[in-house]
Amino acid sequence: MKKGGGNARDAVVTGLGFCLPGGAEPVFTAGQVWEIASQGRSALVQHDIYYGSVNLTTEQFEQRLPDIPEFFSRHYTAAHRLGLVSLVEACTDAELDFRAGDLRESAILVGRGSVDANVDSYLALLNVDPDGTSVFDALELFVAAEQAVSPSDVAVVQGALTQSVGPCYTVSCGCSSAAVQIGNARRLIASGETDIAVVTGVDVFNLGLIQKGQRLLRGAQHAYDSMDAAGMPDLLPSFDSLMRPYDRRADCINHGEGAATVIMESREHAVRRGAHLYGQVLATAMTRDGLANPLAADHTGAQLVRAVRACLGDRWSIDQVPYVNGASDGGAAVTAMEASTVRELYGPDGTVLMSSQEGCFGHHGSPAGCLGAALTLMMMELGEVCPTANCEQPLDGLPFDPVPGDRTRPLDFDYALSFNYQIGGVKHVTLLGGPDAI
Repeated sequence: MKKGGGNARDAVVTGLGFCLPGGAEPVFTAGQVWEIASQGRSALVQHDIYYGSVNLTTEQFEQRLPDIPEFFSRHYTAAHRLGLVSLVEACTDAELDFRAGDLRESAILVGRGSVDANVDSYLALLNVDPDGTSVFDALELFVAAEQAVSPSDVAVVQGALTQSVGPCYTVSCGCSSAAVQIGNARRLIASGETDIAVVTGVDVFNLGLIQKGQRLLRGAQHAYDSMDAAGMPDLLPSFDSLMRPYDRRADCINHGEGAATVIMESREHAVRRGAHLYGQVLATAMTRDGLANPLAADHTGAQLVRAVRACLGDRWSIDQVPYVNGASDGGAAVTAMEASTVRELYGPDGTVLMSSQEGCFGHHGSPAGCLGAALTLMMMELGEVCPTANCEQPLDGLPFDPVPGDRTRPLDFDYALSFNYQIGGVKHVTLLGGPDAI
């Protein structure tokens, strides 16, 4: 099949769903996410440190999933709930009915970075006295542990919800996890192994743990400054002011929790059922800096450049890509790496737009891969580039336009790149295109 400039096995995106911080209330739909991102608004709230809390209520969860057996749902962690809600919202957006079996043959792919949501279940099992535990309590502990003590936790409950018989697995590589799963979904679709894949990135960070870490870092900073820290970041992370990617005042990272889901289908399957096409995933590539230091990254961006070129291959040119969705978390090291990469790819006089929406919802780990792809496809569809949240005074010497302020920038484009990074120098690049881009 060849229709509208595409091929039958193209991996197109047909559904977007979220469960992300929105301030007092969560945001669930593409429209709600766009409203925040397009205005460069921040949903981060200060609790001694800035943090993005979803604040999902029991009523909001049960409204979307009223028919899950309570025996299982009462043992769900926050990660389970966020991931299930974002899946349901994506299904609604894609007009797929999982209750009617629309996802029976689908691949269920999950990206997880943090294990904070699993700790309580793990410790409960670790610390229990088997001889002093009733049969009923033992069964409750067993169910809770089986659902929650491994990073495959969300995939387990999503697979049960959809009753899928297709591929179902989790990738855990930090903030690149969901982006890697998007690449895996593209390959499964291209090979004909599946016609539909549900990709979810979900992470929950323990706020108390971050606050404790902040206090420890304040005490450690003086000793760190006097260390021979070759290859280490210029500064230890800080969390107590507002993150400002690409801004000259940027001095910190803010975390957040949440989930984002994208539904990908073969073009043939999507067209046959009359689905709306947001766009397509054209290619992905992944590299690592090759450093011996497990916490460091190469500021030159050499391997990110290599990943971009591998992603483009011989089929596309960097000149066809006027927009990059950056993954700056407000840290100086990431900004320096991205600047070096753009300078090498586009030259010193390039006019590429590159913005980051991490300041809207927080640096939330695995969901970044799905959210970055989703927002980029929405920008492409609407012909508007979202600003970099909290960037008001751009850093001098940037080789790209970070789209500062609180308004979108008009741009008619068919191709874009989305960046994601994992601690330890891992780089992931996704090439996205409009529905008919070839």
